[in-house]
Amino acid sequence: MRDIEEILSKVDHTLLKVDATWEDIKVIIDDGIKYNTASVCIPPSFVKQASQYANGNVKICTVIGFPNGYSTTSVKCAEALEAVENGADEIDMVINVGWLKEGRLDDILEEINLIKANCKGKLLKVIIETCLLTDSEIEAMCRIVNDSDADFIKTSTGFSTEGANIRVVKLMKQNMNEGKFVKAAGGIKSLEDADTFLDAGADRLGTSRIVNIIKSS
Repeated sequence: MRDIEEILSKVDHTLLKVDATWEDIKVIIDDGIKYNTASVCIPPSFVKQASQYANGNVKICTVIGFPNGYSTTSVKCAEALEAVENGADEIDMVINVGWLKEGRLDDILEEINLIKANCKGKLLKVIIETCLLTDSEIEAMCRIVNDSDADFIKTSTGFSTEGANIRVVKLMKQNMNEGKFVKAAGGIKSLEDADTFLDAGADRLGTSRIVNIIKSS
C-alpha cells in the first residue's frame, strides 16, 4: 500500500453536510493543513471565510450547481465566479444529468466551458453522478470532458444513490486523454479503499473519512 502521506496528498478533505457550521469548517481546514491534503472541499457560503482563515496553507475547493446540477448555466457561472472571487482555488461543478439523458451533449460541453471561463484559470472538476448513468453515458461524458477546457472528471456528489466504485473509475480512466484527470468521490471508507481507487486510476479522492481514520489511529 502507498505511504499515508502519498494518499493524503490526493485527498480533497470534504465537508458538504447540510448542517455544517463554521466551527466544523475550521476543523476541516486545520486538518487539511496539518495532514497536507490536496484541498479542503466545503460549501460555497464558507469560501470567503475559509480562504482568509487558511491563508494559503491549503487549497480551498467548493461546489457549483450542487448537488443536483439542474441550475441554469448562468446561475452556475455566477456561482463559479463568486467562489473564485471569494478565494476558491478549485471548483467542482455538477452537470445537468437530464441534458445527458436527452442527448444534449453540445449544451453540456458549452456549459462546462462557460463555467471554466468564469473560474478565471482555477481548476475545474466535472461531476457526472455515475450512479445515474449507463456505461455509454459515462463514456460520452469522458469524451465531452476531454473536448472541454475542464481539468477533471469526477464520479459523484455523494448525495445520490451511490458514490464511486472501482469498475466505473477504471472505465473513466480508460476513456480520459493525457492531461485530463479523474476524481473518485463518495463511499471511500478506509486507507485500503483509497489505495484501491488510486490503483484503479483516480488522481484525486473526495472523502471525509481518510483524515478522520488517521486522526483516530
